[in-house]
Amino acid sequence: MAEIALIIGAGPAGLTAAFELLKRTKIVPIILEAEDYVGGISRTAQYKGNRIDIGGHRFFSKSDRVMEWWLDRMPMQQVEQGKSTINYQRKSRGIDTSAPGPDPNQCDRVMLLRARKSRIYFLRKFFDYPITLSGDTIKKLGLFRIAKIGFSYLRAVAFPVKPEKNLEQFFINRFGRELYRTFFKSYTEKVWGERCSSISAEWGAQRIKGLSILGTLKHIFRKIFKRGGDLAQKETETSLIEQFLYPKHGPGQMWEIVAEEIQRAGGQIVHHQRVSKIHVEGDRIAAVEAVDSRTGETTTYRGDWFFSTMPVKNLVASLDTKVPANVCEVSGGLIYRDFITVGLLLNEMKVREDSPQGQRFIRDNWIYIQEPDVQVGRLQVFNNWSPYMVADPTKTWVGLEYFCYETEALWKMTDRQLIELGTSEMEKIGIIERTAVLDATVIRMPKTYPAYFGTYDRFDEVRTYLDQFANLYLLGRNGMHRYNNQDHSMLTAMVAVDNIAAGLRDKANVWAVNTEQDYHESKESVESQKNA
Repeated sequence: MAEIALIIGAGPAGLTAAFELLKRTKIVPIILEAEDYVGGISRTAQYKGNRIDIGGHRFFSKSDRVMEWWLDRMPMQQVEQGKSTINYQRKSRGIDTSAPGPDPNQCDRVMLLRARKSRIYFLRKFFDYPITLSGDTIKKLGLFRIAKIGFSYLRAVAFPVKPEKNLEQFFINRFGRELYRTFFKSYTEKVWGERCSSISAEWGAQRIKGLSILGTLKHIFRKIFKRGGDLAQKETETSLIEQFLYPKHGPGQMWEIVAEEIQRAGGQIVHHQRVSKIHVEGDRIAAVEAVDSRTGETTTYRGDWFFSTMPVKNLVASLDTKVPANVCEVSGGLIYRDFITVGLLLNEMKVREDSPQGQRFIRDNWIYIQEPDVQVGRLQVFNNWSPYMVADPTKTWVGLEYFCYETEALWKMTDRQLIELGTSEMEKIGIIERTAVLDATVIRMPKTYPAYFGTYDRFDEVRTYLDQFANLYLLGRNGMHRYNNQDHSMLTAMVAVDNIAAGLRDKANVWAVNTEQDYHESKESVESQKNA
């Protein structure tokens, strides 16, 4: 009889684990998903034919394994001859270069090649990201502020803060205090609802890794002197990549395709199943109980392997065994930041950008709102992620992003109140006219961001305790309480399946994903352990 793997959550990590198990083992996966959709925060919500990407998901990874996995599901679109890019799919995998990629106007299952553009909105003006000392930047900031930024950076280089304990110190050491205050402080504190001085420096080390003024300058000079382009962008800091792939109908399209492939191969996805209890037998997980959110019926699922992407706090609280007091204390003190998107359908935006042909529609994927007098943190322009995200291409479809806790007044606002707030704030900072709003909707996503404060500095106590369960793997963003991108979440699943297939029990390589400057390649990791 085949072994069973129970997977809690049908986000990128859970779906990847199921797919890899079916592809590489004889273990049959059963995914228990609390919602009626797949993809987690990587899903694509829809409103009257308009699609919403929850947070913005660039399909880019420095892991060839992940890039090829995506392209196996959805090939890259046809690229015009003479474009300064290399078709990653054909370059890395030896596919016939004479065969054009699919045309997105004729085919839905296709990855679009998109140019990355994101800017900072500050002082009611746009600033390039990364910040450059261009004539435009100097003009907008003024010589006095530029001089303060320069001297502040030199001081940080000469006298860095040591030891680097919090996120504020992380930013100051790389950008100087003045640039940190100008372009990083307000947005970051909107996201987390905490002062940067209260957030662990580990957040910066994980999310923006090598980004700094020096790193930005190196990137600029490489850009000036390079010839052609390469989608792999191996030498580029992830925050500075210039192009990425994107599913025609948003990130959820990828995960819907993966879900279909899993079910065709014999795996199961059971929706509306909220895990309420986890049964422990010795050093192993034996079964889970899940409640159907529609009927209230409780079902017990037994298995041989267990993969959890549910929030660690909920996982520990669900264990039907005596959990050590310190583990309960740490898991109970873990904090999660919640996320609201207000979608606005517009006739047009007030802001435009200059071009040789005159004023045109802005090309930004997203805009960081650094203005401290509004609550909105970031603005997505869905037209620029994919024109197919918008039902009527003559209209503009944007997402206003708000960050809060479920206990806050912002979360508890009605949809109408949130739409009014978003509209008022966009008008206040000069991005839209109220009269341009045609329609609107609201999407709420709880526990979107695992926080690097609260009891996080003691998280290793929870990890050590949970790792003792031999058949339990923690995966993904909430499963590991780590602010992973979707490619990192996928890699944690791939490495876990690598270990099971190779008969390895140590989980250190799963936790090692996204802790180094370069992404770990899991096959190499497994081979090194086998040969040790």
